[in-house]
Amino acid sequence: MNQNNARLSVMMVCLGNICRSPTAHGLLRQRLAEAGLADAVHVASSGTGTWHIGSAPDARARAEAAAHGIDIADLRAQKIEPGDLDRFDYVIAMDHDNQADLLALAGNDTSRRNRVHLLGDFSAQYAGQPVGDPYYGGDAGFAQVFAMIDTCVTALTERLADELGRAGKG
Repeated sequence: MNQNNARLSVMMVCLGNICRSPTAHGLLRQRLAEAGLADAVHVASSGTGTWHIGSAPDARARAEAAAHGIDIADLRAQKIEPGDLDRFDYVIAMDHDNQADLLALAGNDTSRRNRVHLLGDFSAQYAGQPVGDPYYGGDAGFAQVFAMIDTCVTALTERLADELGRAGKG
């Protein structure tokens, strides 16, 4: 289930895997490193579409992340595969359309469906809210998206730390 000997694994998912999910990927990677959990959680990202496979994150997403000390330039877009719903403990959608696509990919498999989450649901402030796609907007949209993702990823990091702490005590 987990990757690279990590105890937990997280896949961030948006539409093209060039704006929101790589931002969430890079932020979670950074927050886990700050918490001393980088080796305990494998982080990846993907998209539900195929348009950008192999592409680096959008330049605006890279610039916004870099402005906050997060480097996502090493990431490359990929498409989510059905097997990812078995390989990852958390498959986290950026918006309701992504979530619906993931649930459709999961089919009737309850185990797979239970791994699918909406990023906003990890933060009380954004529960039920989608992370809007900034692709067709200006730089301000990327700043807003970054702020929302940061809040949600910080809450997710706390949840993962708690889960790893419980697992370590068992």
